[in-house]
Amino acid sequence: MALPLAFFAIFFAWPVAAIVGRGIKTGTGWQFGRIGEVLARPDIAGVLWFTTWQALASTALTLLIALPGAYVFARFEFPGKQLLRAVVTVPFVLPTVVVGTAFLALLGRGGMLDELWGVRLDTTVWAILLAHVFFNYAVVVRTVGGLWSQLDPRQEEAARVLGAGRFGAWRRVTLPALAPAVAAAALMVFLFTFTSFGVVQILGGPGYATLEVEVYRQTAQLLDLPTAAVLTLVQFAAVGAILAVHAVTVRRRETALRLVDPARTAHRPAGFGQWALLGGVLLTVLLLIVLPLGVLVERSFDAPGGYGTDFYRALQSSDGGTFLVPPLEAVWNSLQYALAATGIALLIGGLAAAALTRRAGRLVRGFDALLMLPLGVSAVTVGFGFLITLDEPPLDLRTSWILVPLAQALVGVPFVVRTMLPVLRAVDGRLREAAAMLGASPLRAWREVDLPMVRRALLIAAGFAFAVSLGEFGATVFIARPDRPTLPVAVARLLGRAGELNYGQAMALSTILMGVCAVSLLVLERLRPERSGEF
Repeated sequence: MALPLAFFAIFFAWPVAAIVGRGIKTGTGWQFGRIGEVLARPDIAGVLWFTTWQALASTALTLLIALPGAYVFARFEFPGKQLLRAVVTVPFVLPTVVVGTAFLALLGRGGMLDELWGVRLDTTVWAILLAHVFFNYAVVVRTVGGLWSQLDPRQEEAARVLGAGRFGAWRRVTLPALAPAVAAAALMVFLFTFTSFGVVQILGGPGYATLEVEVYRQTAQLLDLPTAAVLTLVQFAAVGAILAVHAVTVRRRETALRLVDPARTAHRPAGFGQWALLGGVLLTVLLLIVLPLGVLVERSFDAPGGYGTDFYRALQSSDGGTFLVPPLEAVWNSLQYALAATGIALLIGGLAAAALTRRAGRLVRGFDALLMLPLGVSAVTVGFGFLITLDEPPLDLRTSWILVPLAQALVGVPFVVRTMLPVLRAVDGRLREAAAMLGASPLRAWREVDLPMVRRALLIAAGFAFAVSLGEFGATVFIARPDRPTLPVAVARLLGRAGELNYGQAMALSTILMGVCAVSLLVLERLRPERSGEF
């Protein structure tokens, strides 16, 4: 546990504490009165209000749209189910910059709907909400559907035999059993939308900002560290509360139910109602997930002279002046960074998961919660914190290429832990003890006993870490060097410049990034074992 703790202390706690300290502490001491002053400002109150209500609205809309999908994946067997599961999961591993770009092409100013209707409509808020549903649909489907598929349907059938109606049996038997999973999914969706950055940054424009977007604006554009520090503290407190409640719901879900094999609960749809439900879910996936991605691809080929590969060919030139190198080099840069970040995340996450498996207690549960914090704490704060803390010996990394993979690995570690932990807990400890009694060293026991059992989960963890590292934007936007931009940073910079060529190149880069993430996820679905964690 020592190495993971040291990693998080140096590359997470230290940068965040440095930013907060610079913002609130002065030569005369800590100025906690600044917190009240900042929160009393009308513009900041507006940011807090928008952050909260859009997160609540996004969560409610996601549950409303995704719960039927969770039921379909849990209870129905149909051709193409595995492929459809991969399709609905693709958005979750897509970079938020790509998601924002896709909905900008569909619902944004000058988007496809503007062109079809011939009327300029302000669809900004709906674009943000639907982009959040698009991004978090898989969270509900996997979290709720995973538990739903293991609930014994005979309990609900028994309630109906005793006189309960179909809805009454579901409300009194199934819904209470699903409540912990629904609560856990809702909390995770709220966490991701409360801390939304890339989607709101691209779709919201100057009129809409979440806490994360405002931290970026105050830090990078206005250089107002006191305000950024206060907003970071507010977000940190909110995220801590959400993760604490989430931990309680997860423990309740794991210990309060008797579950059965999912293969015993799934069946082919029967009757008009079930086929109609399956058709409705397929239509939802088509309109909500496939259509925005399809529009993104279409715009990448829609060149001024007609459909073609003009925008892709333009990626090989740096004549536009946006970058010091051709934008296409961002693809190679991102792959290199993501591979390095994946190696770091596997090392740190694997050691952390092993420590959590072999130890118990309140301290270990606290360490488990610490591992999840990078998913919710401001990545913008972490990125800017890297610049002001890792700038002198013995850790002067400002000019080192490793800075970007370190920031990306912080986001990848939670996925590695959550994927590996259930599998490691399923390994019988007596096998390790038997190997030790036969003279095997701890390293050899791990290689001969644990590794063969967790190899598939390890590959899945590596795939998730690679995908999320590839799309990390909040921290990377600060620390990526101009001559070595990553794909998300390149997309954001292109969208920030006027001109049809820049817009088309942004669509082309986003399509490339989407393709890499989609291929990674399809491979993961082929490898995915029955017990492979929450994600």
